[in-house]
Amino acid sequence: MPNQEEYSEQLYTEDALLLKVKQAIKDSGMPEVSIAPGYGRLLTMLVAASRSTRILEIGALGGYSGICLCRGLRQGGRLTSLELKAEYAELAGRHLEEAGFGEAVEYKLGPALDSLKLLEAEGRTFDFFFIDADKENYPNYLEYAIKLAVPGAVIAGDNIFLRGRTLNAEKNGPAVQAMRRFNEMIASDERLTSTMLPAYDGLALAIVK
Repeated sequence: MPNQEEYSEQLYTEDALLLKVKQAIKDSGMPEVSIAPGYGRLLTMLVAASRSTRILEIGALGGYSGICLCRGLRQGGRLTSLELKAEYAELAGRHLEEAGFGEAVEYKLGPALDSLKLLEAEGRTFDFFFIDADKENYPNYLEYAIKLAVPGAVIAGDNIFLRGRTLNAEKNGPAVQAMRRFNEMIASDERLTSTMLPAYDGLALAIVK
């Protein structure tokens, strides 16, 4: 008997382009940690429902989530993607180009915190944020998202359960502690209205007041 996620994926199969992105990530020896297909569809829906036009993505990997985000963008919208590694951004860029969003995306290379400081100094603001990068900086990324957000902006954070480690009291490494802090922050910060979705590896969602 399939579980809930498997049942969902039987109903909503990934399209050829997204499957190609996943295969390219695997062939390149990159970590196979793209957002779960169900949450990729959710990102598209959330971007469309919120009528977002300025998206900030922290962590590009091979472009899977970037495609999902751009599929919900209104015409003229733009995705700014922060990526540490040039080879990851290059692969993501090729996939976004193939998906028809080459003109809608810009990549900023290097440590995300450095890029975030520059965006803040430039006065940039965004109406949608997707956080899916190094877990130890999730609390910092959340703070920056709130700083750079317009009222009503949506924040989504992936992998909040760290494949069960977040819930395991015997696991207390830096990434686990940071994710617990992130989860506590997003749940309790009075500047946010938030919830957490427990499917796959967990997804935190918030709206900035």
